[in-house]
Amino acid sequence: MSDEQGLTISDRRVYLDKQSPAAYQALLKTAEAVRATAADAGLDRILVELVNLRVSQLNGCAFCLDVHTRAALRAGENTRRLGVLAAWRDTELFTARERAALALAEATTHPADALAQERAYAEARTVLDDDEISAVIWAAIAINAFNRVSILSRHPVRATPVREAPAR
Repeated sequence: MSDEQGLTISDRRVYLDKQSPAAYQALLKTAEAVRATAADAGLDRILVELVNLRVSQLNGCAFCLDVHTRAALRAGENTRRLGVLAAWRDTELFTARERAALALAEATTHPADALAQERAYAEARTVLDDDEISAVIWAAIAINAFNRVSILSRHPVRATPVREAPAR
């Protein structure tokens, strides 16, 4: 059975944010609290956006990758580091703090890997204090939640018009 757009009933998704706005608003409030927690812990916006991006890469959330790539660029991140983020362990482009945060974010996203979790926590202990560790883990928890909302809702990433440089 298809609808007016040719989609089968199983192809259409409920936009969870629109269907249950009170629950989504609560998630947005959580994200605000996490941003404040990260700022209070002294984590800069770029590090938080790297966490958001790495978790979104692991989860395959195109919508969140789009949103947080743009946010990272606005915060001052460069395209070279964004381009190699998926292989951060194989580069020298990330600081010890960023590496620790990325490892913690991965361990938070895949908590069943107890060995990786222990390694990530041990590494984090060498360069992050308790407030920073808590803030990174909360950031990873929050973006994991947003990833699930966007993936299960199939939030689209739409093309935007390309601006041409003015003629000289």
